[in-house]
Amino acid sequence: MAKSENRVIVTLACTECKERNYTTQKNKRNDSQRMELNKFCPRCRGQKLHREIR
Repeated sequence: MAKSENRVIVTLACTECKERNYTTQKNKRNDSQRMELNKFCPRCRGQKLHREIR
């Protein structure tokens, strides 16, 4: 069965240093807004807010 086109790959970037650290998938139909997660930033050396970039 083919993958659904509702899921897209998004990149998460740190809001403080702007480094692109993570990639993940999200469902466009359920989550139409930009994704925000607290993740570890190796450059800042701490847990910081990461926001989806386009």
